[in-house]
Order: sequence, then C-alpha cells, then structure tokens
Amino acid sequence: MKKVLISLAAVMVLLAAGCTPKNQAAGGSAGPRGASDLKIVLILPGPINDQSWNATNYAGLVKSNASLGTKMEYIENVQAPDYESTFRNYAERGYDLILAAGTQFDEAANKVAPSYPKTVFCVVNGMISNGANVAPIFPREYEASYLAALIAGEVTKNGQFATIGGFPNDAMEKLLDVYEKVSVDIAKGRGISGAKAVRAYANSWDDVSLGKQMAETMINNGADTLFVYANQVGLGSIQGAREKGAKFIGFSGDQTVIAPETVVGSVIFDFETFYVWAVQKYIDGTLDGNTVHEAGLKEKIFVPVYTPAIPQNVKDNVEAGVQKAVSGGIDLTALFAKK
Repeated sequence: MKKVLISLAAVMVLLAAGCTPKNQAAGGSAGPRGASDLKIVLILPGPINDQSWNATNYAGLVKSNASLGTKMEYIENVQAPDYESTFRNYAERGYDLILAAGTQFDEAANKVAPSYPKTVFCVVNGMISNGANVAPIFPREYEASYLAALIAGEVTKNGQFATIGGFPNDAMEKLLDVYEKVSVDIAKGRGISGAKAVRAYANSWDDVSLGKQMAETMINNGADTLFVYANQVGLGSIQGAREKGAKFIGFSGDQTVIAPETVVGSVIFDFETFYVWAVQKYIDGTLDGNTVHEAGLKEKIFVPVYTPAIPQNVKDNVEAGVQKAVSGGIDLTALFAKK
C-alpha cells in the first residue's frame, strides 16, 4: 500500500509539473498571482508631461493599470549614465517585468538581463533581444511615419520638407526614409516640381532650444513643412515653426494641442492599446525572449488627428493610403535607404 501511495504521489508531482503555465518559467514568472500582485515598473528617459514620447508611454501605463488591474509604477527622467544601475535596482528588488521606453535602453537591458533570469526586460521600441528574458516590443514606426507623410504631402505648398531625428539609429533612419520618400512623391504628384526633403539629427532627445534653432535654420533655407521625432527637441521645433509661419506634422502624441495653427495634423501612437497588448502577453506567458514583438497599422496602434485646417478630401486620401498599406498594396520596407 505504501508503494502504491508513493507511486501515486510521484505521478501527481509529474502531472503538476507538466501543467505549469508558461509564464511560471524562469524569465517570465507571473506564477499563480493575479495581475495586481505583479511587480512592474516603467523606466522613462524624460518627463511624463512632455506631450510626446514619454507622455505617450505613460498613457500606456495608465491604461494597462485600469484595464488589466496591474499596479505598474514608473520612474521618469532617467539619463543614459544611469540606465544599467536603474535596471539592476529594480531587478534586485524582485520586479517581475521591467519596461524601458526607448531604443536607447537596448544595450543596457541586454547587458543586465543575464544576471536576473527571473525578471523580464522589455524595451519599448527595442530592436535587440539576446536572451531568454529579453523581450522588446516594437511599434513599426515607419508605418506611423508613412501616415504622417500622407498628411504632409497634401499640406505642403512648396514641396520643401524638413525632418529632424533625435539620433541616427536604425529605426529612426528607416522611419525618416519612408516619410521623406512618400511625402515628396505625393507633392510631386500634386504637380510641385523640385519637391525634396532635407534631414538633420539633433543627437539629443531633450534640448528644446536646439530644436528651435534647427527648425528656424531649415525654414530659413526654404522648408515650409516640418516633421520632428526627437521628444522635447520637437517642442522647440514647434515653437520655431510657429514663429516662422511653417506647418508642422506632429508625431507620437497629439501635438496639435500645443499649437493648432502650426501643427495641423498629428499621428498618435496608441500606446494604450500597445501596452495592454504587451502586458497581457506577459501575463499569458507569451512575451517570449529572444524575440522582437511588433505591431503597427494593422493592429491599429497609429491614429491620425486633424485640425480644421485639414479638408475632408485630404482625410479621405490619407485613409486610402492606410488601407493600401494594410492590404499589402505598398511595401514600405522597399523605401528604406540601401546601406
């Protein structure tokens, strides 16, 4: 009888092991706890009130907590020299999931992650995953810049486009490639000869005065439509465009509220949807490491916003362009500059 009982106990242990949810494995351990028990933090490189990248990510945190019942925390204004120590601080304290908002966190996340296999490191906009507990999520930003280009190509009067990026990383270059080529093509299709785009990099995310100076210089050189993806640098660029009378296409957040007479249209990253999608994947145990998890127009995480300056026919043209991309009628990756 004792042998039978021991055998039954062994079978029960094996069955229990075989039924362990995927997210109880090392590196993705949500365990039997509820969403509210998970220790999750979001690391932000800037302030949550920047009306751009950081505000957009913070909105995702708020929505996740409201929709999923999580209690995600955040820390803002984390600077590059502190990336690694911030990751280690939260991992040492037993956090289950650490999100960091921006490609600039890729190197630090992949460096720190091997020391903390029970913590999942998720870089938003991340492009590198070298470990079983590194699971970046990546919005196909070039699809969002395509949407911005559909607006810009209709807005410009002289076909002179100015673009400013924060840093020349791979994702930034690709999204600017798409924006520039599509907006110029639309302008030329409208009969504007000599349409072209000029690009510059701020090599900063937070230098507001530099953004204003760069915008003013580019406008003085003939640009009438600006597109900037550089967090707070973009706020300075909007100020410069407003003072010079140029038009601006907002990006990442709804920047029309900053200066609606200048920012006539904007592309919102619906990071509320994006974050809920990603955090739910973690809870379900499907936010796998060694993988970059992507979403874009098809997942409806990019949304255009217009001011009254944008007529209905332009909105219709933009929607037609979106449907073309979603249906595969245009290969946006073919627009990336050849390296």
